[in-house]
Amino acid sequence: MTQKEAFAILKTGANVFITGEPGSGKTYLVNQYVTYLREHGIEPAITASTGIAATHIGGMTIHSWSGIGIRRELSEYDLDYISQKEKLVTRIMKTRVLIIDEISMLDAQTLSMVELVCRTLRQHDLPFGGIQVVFVGDFFQLPPISREGSVQFAFVSDAWAAARPVVCYLTEQHRQDDALFLKLLAAVREQSVTDAVRAALAERMKVPPEDLDCTKLFSHNVHVDDMNAVELAKITSDEHEFYMRTKGAPALVASLKNGCLSPEKLVLKKGARIMFTKNNFEQGLVNGTLGTVTGFSSEGLPVVQTHQRTSITVTPLEWTTEESGKVLAKIIQVPLRLAWAITIHKSQGMSLDAALVDLSGAFEYGQGYVALSRVRTLEGLHLLGFNERALEVHPEVFTADKKFRDFSQEAESTFAVIDVGELEKAHKDFIIRAGGRVKHPGVASQKKTTWSERLKKMRIKHPNAYQPWSDADDGELRRLYEDGTQIRRLTEKFGRHPGAIVLRLRKLGLVE
Repeated sequence: MTQKEAFAILKTGANVFITGEPGSGKTYLVNQYVTYLREHGIEPAITASTGIAATHIGGMTIHSWSGIGIRRELSEYDLDYISQKEKLVTRIMKTRVLIIDEISMLDAQTLSMVELVCRTLRQHDLPFGGIQVVFVGDFFQLPPISREGSVQFAFVSDAWAAARPVVCYLTEQHRQDDALFLKLLAAVREQSVTDAVRAALAERMKVPPEDLDCTKLFSHNVHVDDMNAVELAKITSDEHEFYMRTKGAPALVASLKNGCLSPEKLVLKKGARIMFTKNNFEQGLVNGTLGTVTGFSSEGLPVVQTHQRTSITVTPLEWTTEESGKVLAKIIQVPLRLAWAITIHKSQGMSLDAALVDLSGAFEYGQGYVALSRVRTLEGLHLLGFNERALEVHPEVFTADKKFRDFSQEAESTFAVIDVGELEKAHKDFIIRAGGRVKHPGVASQKKTTWSERLKKMRIKHPNAYQPWSDADDGELRRLYEDGTQIRRLTEKFGRHPGAIVLRLRKLGLVE
């Protein structure tokens, strides 16, 4: 699915899961939707599963936004306590659109708690209390941190099932333009790693590490800290120190600090290898841009030369937590960090020109895939080593991804035949229902039907509309069709629209 198609679906107000391979433009699409909502007077709640991810998008963690904090379960007492927090109740009552980024790192239990809080505080029986929920992420990335020993992905939660998000699987590629490298990444993602793929990776281990001038990615923090400290100590020039400034509620400031890749005390020297830690589009910089400190300005600010030979005097920038356009907390720091080394975990979401990666100690599903997909080309990838776990993805994610792709194709086909005028009407309906502004105020006096409501009506007749097909469903469909069962009977049997049945038969190669 293209970004344009997904954008049109988002604007209907339907719950949506935006996914796709690294570099497919998920963050760009979300930013585009946020801009659209704000242009129409709707302020979305922008959240993420972790502090680092929340910092990247200028939002807050979903735990903080929902008031659940570090809880692992919600009792009646907890719900009552949360319901007494006036600011929290006001925040959730005012929310019409909730965006949850890096959904892969949010476990099922937490998502269900968030859904329960929304439904309880809004006193509305619809999933998430009637809020449009936009899940964003790629489950092939790092999984949730498991405290109980087993991973429970968000997509297996009751909250996900209740929300029934339309899957928008983005297929465009904006990070890598290296065909061979894309095939290699696809092989890892599709678990079709062959000896040829292993050989291609082994080929990237031939360059001596001493000759490399790029960021190193490690699986453990201790290796990162040690390397950065050792490399900085090798430089004999004077140290320059930059201290973080803060403003706002202590808890929100602490969350921002935890998610900020720039340290509270940043120590730089002329010749230090650095990485930009925040997007600065005015200067053409993105989070992950590499460079070297070439000196310091008369004001004492670091002067950096990027790999593109651009010289920039780096000024402090702000990381903020906002709500309804109001800044609740902020931290101010020079958007740099030492970049001889960084953890794979903290590299998630970055695009690197080049990286030296040590995957010999990979211990988690998705760790290798995240590290490999950080760089833009195979030429920019240099390996110290890799183990078999680095080439593995979680089997549950592998199975779910096939369904996500099918579900996305079904949504794409369905929306493709909707009349343009009807789709525009659905977009206006949602803006009006969400309390926003449309170009023709007169329309606001009419009662409108949102896409979510239309989908609900559709499921009265076709209860499984827009639901993924299971392997068992496919087997039964194949058997019945080959036995001569008519489309009308198949529609009744599977609870789906005739068009969806035909689309599935094509997918199975049973009809042209």
